[in-house]
Amino acid sequence: QVQLVESGGGLAQPGESLRLSCVASGLTFSRYTMGWYRQAPGKECELVALITSAGGSRKYGDSVKGRCTISRDNAKGTVYLEMNSLNPEDTAVYFCAASSRWSRLDRDYDYWGQGTQVTVSS
Repeated sequence: QVQLVESGGGLAQPGESLRLSCVASGLTFSRYTMGWYRQAPGKECELVALITSAGGSRKYGDSVKGRCTISRDNAKGTVYLEMNSLNPEDTAVYFCAASSRWSRLDRDYDYWGQGTQVTVSS
């Protein structure tokens, strides 16, 4: 059974940083593209970042470009999202997801975590 478990969310003040983690099990992690998506209340699911299976290539959503870094440790089966200069618009539930394809489209992701809430507020 595949499981993706996110952690690291919480309450942050504007300008602060957070590091999210997602631990995968039940799949050959090193074969999957990993993505971070987010969804705010009343809004569509939005790409935050994705990283190729070997970690050699990354892409970022326009709203977080320059403020986020995605990385992975295939030995640990874990993908990370470092977010800096947080602002209230970053408030959302953040999900990690695994895909056997290199894709920006959420519909191409086979497995999803349960999400972790990030709230940015003063």
